[in-house]
Amino acid sequence: MTISLIALAILLGLVFMRVPIAFAMAIVGGIGFALLRGWAPAGAMVGNAVFETGLNYSLSVVPLFIFMGNVLAGSGIAQGLFSAADRIFGRMRGGLAMATVLSCGGFSAVCGSSLATAATMSKVAMPSMRRFGYSDSLATGAIAAGGTLGILIPPSVVLIIFGLLTEADIGKLFLAGIIPGILGIIGYLLAVMVAVRLKPELAPKVGEVHPMTRADAISVAAVLALFVFIMAGIYGGFFTPIEAAGMGAAAALVIAFLTGGLSRHVLWQAFVESASASAMIFAIVIGAEIFSNFVTFAGLPDALADIVEDQGMSPWLVLLLIVLIYMVLGCFLESLSMILLTVPVFYPLISGLDFGVEILADPDALVIWFAIIVVVVTEISLITPPIGMNVFVLRSVLPDVSLGTIFSGVYVFWVADIIRLALIIALPILSLYLVA
Repeated sequence: MTISLIALAILLGLVFMRVPIAFAMAIVGGIGFALLRGWAPAGAMVGNAVFETGLNYSLSVVPLFIFMGNVLAGSGIAQGLFSAADRIFGRMRGGLAMATVLSCGGFSAVCGSSLATAATMSKVAMPSMRRFGYSDSLATGAIAAGGTLGILIPPSVVLIIFGLLTEADIGKLFLAGIIPGILGIIGYLLAVMVAVRLKPELAPKVGEVHPMTRADAISVAAVLALFVFIMAGIYGGFFTPIEAAGMGAAAALVIAFLTGGLSRHVLWQAFVESASASAMIFAIVIGAEIFSNFVTFAGLPDALADIVEDQGMSPWLVLLLIVLIYMVLGCFLESLSMILLTVPVFYPLISGLDFGVEILADPDALVIWFAIIVVVVTEISLITPPIGMNVFVLRSVLPDVSLGTIFSGVYVFWVADIIRLALIIALPILSLYLVA
């Protein structure tokens, strides 16, 4: 326990020193394992982690789903989604901000990345909201919060990684994310309504609303068709979740070609950005595997379980403490890094607890419920001060907007997320209804 805590402290120190999280985890895990077992076994462990991760067939879903999202992002689908959503909410005060949230949810359903969604939608939505007189705080808050939906609404790369770490059914994880994802969109829409009701100066009065164009309708239809194609293919037994990534990437190419958005430049950019993002993710996965092997050998999961048992702590209190730890870690860690770092430690602890709820008596249901909780908490951390990764992505894309302005616009969405998290914890059926 002591060795593991020292290692965690060193790891966090390296992260604060701006050492990339992948290398920080690999260094601490490799050296820690060597000090416990010797340098030769540590070298073998590190080599095995690199080899097995690189040849892991299940991880092929990562570059394929990322490529699918990049193709659609470059083809103009995001602009069409935003325009269509604006036609739906244009008759309401704050309608453009609501359209941003809805289009973020739709785009993230085919993108799977919160940071990519926030960066893309900032380029699409921000100019329009500024042109119509929206405050920078509400505009950036809607984009930052809407971008967080990318790690929950399937196909989600984070849920895929969680499934691989815990050997949970990825298809069921996708299903479990649908209702919480819809609740997130509804909560954000209500947050916009509350914000403009309390502070009318945040949004202009309703202006002229134009009818939906054919291009807008095509964008909406394309996203819905792709989502249905992937989910129906998985649950119809036509292909596995891993094969769904390849089918989705191929379908995205067809959609981009048919809508006229597939050019050589778009295709090249999709390849380059997908390769870059995939390399980063694989490096983080390898580093997390090395660190996980170390903390497991050091006995941290078992030590935590013994502490919980000795102290007679309630399972619900344990879960609350884990949620709080995620909230703190999310202030300075990226979502995927945080999950790879913590799930190997917390999952064995949670899986051994009895929450006294009938629907959670099934171990498979318990891990799925825990997965959704972890992802929702991670979403919240992406917009939580003082860091908030989505906020910093927006700050880099919109350098003329201060961090204080963005955070001031985020708080209503943060409150909506806290309410959603409480509902998901108190009512596990929200996550498990479609899975049962």
